[in-house]
Amino acid sequence: MTNSNPKLTEKTITTKPIFSGKVISLQIDTVELPDGSTGMREIIRHPGAVAVLAVKDGRLLLVDQYRQALGRCELEIPAGKLEAGEDPMEAARRELREETGYQCAKITLLHSFYTSPGFADEIIHLYLAEELTAGDMAPDEDEFLEVIEANYEEVQRYIEEGRISDAKTILAAYIWRLQLIGSRETGK
Repeated sequence: MTNSNPKLTEKTITTKPIFSGKVISLQIDTVELPDGSTGMREIIRHPGAVAVLAVKDGRLLLVDQYRQALGRCELEIPAGKLEAGEDPMEAARRELREETGYQCAKITLLHSFYTSPGFADEIIHLYLAEELTAGDMAPDEDEFLEVIEANYEEVQRYIEEGRISDAKTILAAYIWRLQLIGSRETGK
């Protein structure tokens, strides 16, 4: 994507690596601001991720998983980090299978979005998985989760209760709602 407003562009002067881990890296950039002064930017680099909106018999597939950063469990749609060079569509199929056991005959990219562009370059590719068939889960060795199937009213209640509070799952729930409304209006 090109810069839509060159007058606002910041030019990187230096980059200082701070940390490099399994999932993220952190750097501090010194930048030249549009007015010629300098500023500091703390940047988190992330390889990108995928997330999957999968509905089976009118029920959204969710995973219940402990999230250390939150100090509690969170209900989320199946999702995971992209491996180096991995095709996002194949990663979405992999994450759906690993986390829920389901496979899909049809998968479509709904949208790609940045999670926190003020300090991170993480992009999530959100897919719609259709024509699901059940199979065996194969979570990562350090991944402990349970699959939950919820109808739209239950998903709404989970959002209101704060059991679903991450952006990708809330976005997926609202996309699902729009699909349901569209289906009712068209009779499909």
